[in-house]
Amino acid sequence: MDVLQAGIGEFAVEDPDALRAFMRTEKRREMVEKVVPEAEAVRRYVRDGDYVSFDFSSFTRGPASLVREIIRQRKRNLWFAAKFTLMESALLAAGGCLRGIDVGFLGLGALIGKAVEEGRVKVTEWTNGTLALRHLAGAMGVPFLPTRSLLATDTLTYSGAKVVHDPFTGKPIALVPAVNPDVGLVHVHQCDVYGNARCFGPGVSPLETAMASKRTIISTEEIITTDDIRKEPSKTTIPYYLVDAVVYAPFGCLPGGAQGMYEMDTDHFLEYLAASGDEQRMGGYLEKYVYSIASHDEFLERRVGVARLMELKRQATIKEGYH
Repeated sequence: MDVLQAGIGEFAVEDPDALRAFMRTEKRREMVEKVVPEAEAVRRYVRDGDYVSFDFSSFTRGPASLVREIIRQRKRNLWFAAKFTLMESALLAAGGCLRGIDVGFLGLGALIGKAVEEGRVKVTEWTNGTLALRHLAGAMGVPFLPTRSLLATDTLTYSGAKVVHDPFTGKPIALVPAVNPDVGLVHVHQCDVYGNARCFGPGVSPLETAMASKRTIISTEEIITTDDIRKEPSKTTIPYYLVDAVVYAPFGCLPGGAQGMYEMDTDHFLEYLAASGDEQRMGGYLEKYVYSIASHDEFLERRVGVARLMELKRQATIKEGYH
């Protein structure tokens, strides 16, 4: 296959046969309870140097409590796949956790841009769609998938894609390599103790992320019974056998929101934005919301408060009723 063009971005690929062997031997198919505290889930499954992926962003259904725990445990040398990354990548970089990012969208804070410009954080560029396509390839167990969306763009130049002749039409086609994260993080609306999980509303690639990842940590707003799961199986987004740990984390997206459950905390985002352009102020933000807090429960109790939580739930109820 003649390569017509190749991007210069850094990326890694897995041997699909070795990955299949890993999934066959390491993923448990029996129904076992997987509920663990967030600290244990991160300590057990996120290791220094890992490639970590998450499904959604800090605005909506992002795994914010798990990201804070990764920073709290001072994990190092991580490469993140971030289809939409807003405050997560900036916080991870400020916490010294981040080596690089596969990114579809990078925003919210001057410090992350400075880290990239100075070479402290590497970036390989993709579009949101092609990064999701890489996870689909990883989920399918194929080494790459074709797309036309990167052709004739500078994004392709800074990606890891390759352009070849389509053997059927003879026209150029871009190939994006599969990605198989060491760890996938997905926040869901509901889950049972075994890991059968439900996501409601728009998403990016929750199922594909879970299928592609060697280990998957689910954080959930609610833990429901398996009987409830069985009554409406079509609502299951991620089946239990893809999941390694379930973390009970109500309001786990804060300061972002979860569709139909609570709105994002705009005041908190404004506080973050005020800190995001200055290293000293960002350090203060991390001390206040991450390092001085032992857990997500303590974050809710000491830094958010019941009144604010109820107000964010009320706002979501009004929004849902309006529509």
